[in-house]
Amino acid sequence: MRKCLYKDIHKIFARVAEKMPLYIPAKTGDEKAEYKKWSEGDELFEGLNTVKSPKDLFFPQSEDLVRFKTEGKNIEITDVREDKGPFAVFGVRACDAKSFEVLDRVFLTEPRDSYYASRRENATVVTLACSRPSETCFCKTFGIDAGEPGGDVSAWIAGDDIVFSANTEKGSAFLDIIGELTEECSCDAVDREKEKIAVIMERLPLSDLTTDGFGGGKTEDLFNRAEWAELSEACLGCGTCTFVCPTCQCYDIKDFKSGNGVVRYRCWDSCMYSEFTKMAHGNNRLTQKERFRQRFMHKLVYYPENNDGLYSCVGCGRCLKSCPVSMNIVKVMKKLGGKKND
Repeated sequence: MRKCLYKDIHKIFARVAEKMPLYIPAKTGDEKAEYKKWSEGDELFEGLNTVKSPKDLFFPQSEDLVRFKTEGKNIEITDVREDKGPFAVFGVRACDAKSFEVLDRVFLTEPRDSYYASRRENATVVTLACSRPSETCFCKTFGIDAGEPGGDVSAWIAGDDIVFSANTEKGSAFLDIIGELTEECSCDAVDREKEKIAVIMERLPLSDLTTDGFGGGKTEDLFNRAEWAELSEACLGCGTCTFVCPTCQCYDIKDFKSGNGVVRYRCWDSCMYSEFTKMAHGNNRLTQKERFRQRFMHKLVYYPENNDGLYSCVGCGRCLKSCPVSMNIVKVMKKLGGKKND
């Protein structure tokens, strides 16, 4: 492990930025933050989660896939992909680090998504333990330890210091870059920080939320439950929950005539929208109840059934904060049996 004074974190950022682009959760005002490329003067957001997750750095909200021109029967295709080379992402929380595992199983399974794969291969993910978990956090429900954030490098703010520990070869290379700015240290301060975080997590309002009643093989038990009608009644179908979610991976592909050929691009989509999966024959989910049910059945039943029990939720709490009608996955889990009986 290596450490430096937390007040000198800008020196760490400057050193890394000399070697590769560095993205951090930077303040944007109003107690909010977003991941952006670091430049001198940018301050690290000390709150918990950004509004949108770092997913955007690997699976952008909108990106061009290919350009082409047609002339008669001839098609001229232009590959618009760029190898941007290595980059680092700092300050990723344990929940968001876990979300990459969910996305990897979608985009890195054959046939691999080369756009996503290139970014994942080039990225060094530096995580940051959650010293002050929020009341909306429930990552523990999904087996995530806020004090062991993972990634290529794990970091902890312990007293006046920030401590780094490499977990992968890319992580070791990152520590080599900042080596002159840090010094070796023991793990004692980190162990104390982990203990403190564990105590806080146990005291959070959602610490007793469980996945009891969910998982693979539960489709027949849950699909026709009468509670879906009640739960979905207030849903506006706005899609906010899907756009702030770090694990949602639905997208649409469209063509745009630019006046100088055609641009094929993809952009995030939402299963909460009435035209989602609409085909020539119509839509296979005609009501908001069906769309609402699809979202939560996918996260809690369908995805774990097809991915060795891994849930497509990481308990980051973004949907709890963002939903305009306060409807979220926690209420669904509690209503359908995911809370321990007192």
